[in-house]
Amino acid sequence: MHLPTPMTQPPVLETLTQSKIHLIGGEKGGVGKSMVARLLAQYFIDHEMTFVGFDTDRSHGALLRYYAGYASAVLADRYEAMDAIVESAAEHPGRRVLVDLAAQTQAPLVKWMDESGVLDLADVSGLSLYYWHVMDTGRDSVDLLTRLLDQFGPRLRYVLVRNQLRGDDFKLLDASGAQQRALAMGAQVITLKHLHDPVVQKIDAANASFWAARHQVGKDGPGLGLMERQRLKMWLAHAMGEIDRVAV
Repeated sequence: MHLPTPMTQPPVLETLTQSKIHLIGGEKGGVGKSMVARLLAQYFIDHEMTFVGFDTDRSHGALLRYYAGYASAVLADRYEAMDAIVESAAEHPGRRVLVDLAAQTQAPLVKWMDESGVLDLADVSGLSLYYWHVMDTGRDSVDLLTRLLDQFGPRLRYVLVRNQLRGDDFKLLDASGAQQRALAMGAQVITLKHLHDPVVQKIDAANASFWAARHQVGKDGPGLGLMERQRLKMWLAHAMGEIDRVAV
């Protein structure tokens, strides 16, 4: 078994359906947006789903580092670059389009969507837009979620990712009413457990995909020990199980 590449990936057997655009955001830096984007990329590969990735991080884009064969750079403040996201989905029925939104890209994203009528076009073209709002336990994540719901209302499909990167106490979110408001709009909520820091550091240092980190040992892998690979295996199983709950 090996990690498929765009040249060797087996044919996708799924029935052609509407294309889906997955925007991985949260605006705040350091909440784990890129980790979620990497998980989704690996999920698509594991399930043989056709997808293409776009990375808006100009300095150290995660999709470009770990899934380079599937991703390309896109500048969030250039309309013609962002247009490629929608066009890629519209021109290929059934394709998933994965967009890793860097911190501080919310304003140009909203401007582009508003002035280009992206949501109107999606409605008439049969495209589904998902916004994965990645959150930590802080107040900023709650405030950003409220602002997001104010901006787009029920016209987006929301996935709230409660990332336990900095703890598992989301009492600020629970007390705010923002999650309940999102749920009333049809949002889904998933939990991403904290992965042991040394495991993350070794994977990142090796620029390894999750498949490579899980299966490659010795000089070809990131140097995870037996128990570290076991922890990664359990973490991935839980994360992929959470993604299973979303109709990606």
